[in-house]
Amino acid sequence: MAVAETQLYAKVANKHRSKSPSVLLESLLAKGFPAHIAQKALAATGQKTIEEAAKWLHSHCNDPSLDDPIPQEYALYLCPTGCFYNRLQEFWKESKRQCGKNRAHEIFPHITLCDFFTCEDQKVELLYDILKQIVNNFSQKFPQTISLSLHSSTSYLGFFISDSHANILKEIAVAFSSEASALADCHVKPCLKQLHLTLAHKFCPHHQKTLEQLAKCINPGETCQWVAALYSRDMRFVHYQTLRALFQYKPQNIDELMMNAGDFIYVDPTQQSDVSEGWVIGTSHRTGCRGFLPENYTERANESDTWVKHREYAFVPGSKFVTQSANEPNVKLNGEVHNPVMSRSVTNILSLQLSQNATLRRGVLVMRHGERVDQVFGKSWLQQCLTADGKYYRADLNFPPTLPKRKDSMKHFEQDPPLSCCGIFQSRLIGEALLDQEVAVSYVYSSPALRCVQTAHLVLQGLKLDQKVKIRVEPGLFEWTKWEANKAIPNFMTLTELTEASYKIDTSYRSNIPLSSLVPSESYEDYVSRSSAAIKQIVTACPNKGVILIVGHGSSLASFTRPLIGLPAKDSSDFAQVVRKIPSLGMCFCEELKEGNKWQMVNPPVKTLTHGANAAFNWRNGIVED
Repeated sequence: MAVAETQLYAKVANKHRSKSPSVLLESLLAKGFPAHIAQKALAATGQKTIEEAAKWLHSHCNDPSLDDPIPQEYALYLCPTGCFYNRLQEFWKESKRQCGKNRAHEIFPHITLCDFFTCEDQKVELLYDILKQIVNNFSQKFPQTISLSLHSSTSYLGFFISDSHANILKEIAVAFSSEASALADCHVKPCLKQLHLTLAHKFCPHHQKTLEQLAKCINPGETCQWVAALYSRDMRFVHYQTLRALFQYKPQNIDELMMNAGDFIYVDPTQQSDVSEGWVIGTSHRTGCRGFLPENYTERANESDTWVKHREYAFVPGSKFVTQSANEPNVKLNGEVHNPVMSRSVTNILSLQLSQNATLRRGVLVMRHGERVDQVFGKSWLQQCLTADGKYYRADLNFPPTLPKRKDSMKHFEQDPPLSCCGIFQSRLIGEALLDQEVAVSYVYSSPALRCVQTAHLVLQGLKLDQKVKIRVEPGLFEWTKWEANKAIPNFMTLTELTEASYKIDTSYRSNIPLSSLVPSESYEDYVSRSSAAIKQIVTACPNKGVILIVGHGSSLASFTRPLIGLPAKDSSDFAQVVRKIPSLGMCFCEELKEGNKWQMVNPPVKTLTHGANAAFNWRNGIVED
């Protein structure tokens, strides 16, 4: 157990005080649940219904932390509802579509009144009473419309609250803090700095103008009823990533995690270094259990998707306190409420941007190669496929039917492996998907690695361009050489050998970075410099409209696109974490803007390809033999 966690356990373990049990708690106690576990279930589900609490208890029956007295963390937010909220949702959706996800998308629209604090499970109901009374007391004083002004910088976009109205909100925060401290023994810190409603945060600087245009379509004077809402989260997983399960996964081994589609999984990025490629270790939000899971069964979720809304009370200026009416839209935790009605101003600006998109000149699609044989069968895969006299045979249906001929030793395939049969299928399928989306590929560049050349060739086949577009083999696209297992540059097939193997190679192409310039175990700085030079030279050499397809490695997606859109290289440790998560045929797409020589990252033209593992099977084991 971590030191900080141990101290926290000690702090809260002896602070349980008697309190008259609620009706919900009495129901759980009558079912035989211990008081501290029943209170934990109620706090984790927002103290709404006995059914929700009982379901939580049933799901967490194998949770190793069920008896631990770790409380939830709570935050007090002021949340918009009504027409203004709908406009914010339009902005959330369009900003994510056009500029990609930024930090603001992790949480729903809100103004923070009191940041996260802890409260013992048995005292949470006191917070509800305190909040209800404070909203009632301040309803007469609450402004009819909160004055908001748009503020923009290279990394932040949002509404600042005017001083006069901010002072009222700060009074509310201070009142809640004081009462929570006195009655519920909570240390609550009210927000007393510049109050704001964030629209976008930590975005790429070149997206600032687009985000500002979208934000100007929001009328801060729109009809809005503000509600004070109390949310909670599991404090143990604050700095973890949250994943959402796309598919059900049934464990094959005792250390694997059972997942249902829609489950949320907490993953600590700092604990993944020793995990096998394609797997992560995480903790289920639904069950509290921990184990290994296939990463390609999941997608990134928002930080607030696992938060629980406990209570919300509406400020109704000039009248007595009322709760939020049923016909008002509830604040959704994932910030994805769809509203088909768009304001005329938003529609106009989207039409303008669509017309701008029609004039974009070029695109760059950077793609990782398909599944390679050693990814499935290990580094010694070739030994499994050679007869006693050194001839290749297909030891498993996922091995390729044949290997291309090369003049030197076949053993060089160990360091320059081909695609598996699944990799061949994947690559052709991606090409067909690009064809369905009418993606016009004008140029194709490939790393000299055989798996990349094969992927490029098969994608062109799927696009029905294999007789029209030739592959330019560029050594500068090879991955970071420090990651080569034998600390040497692989002995790649020559252009002549690739051509004789029926790959459509542009033999007239002269590489920008010669193969001889690649050095073993290059520094990260040298790799970043090489990648930046390679992508800039490629873009310069391809002036015509259309898509430039670059087939490289997992490292290629960040090292080629970031310099193109003007972002600095990631730290080497962060870079390794990102690369480890990129699946076979993962891709990034950049579009050139109208003014030329400026690029932006947008969604790839096709969906990702997700599939599960399929282990080797011996019919003797378990069928014939006991």
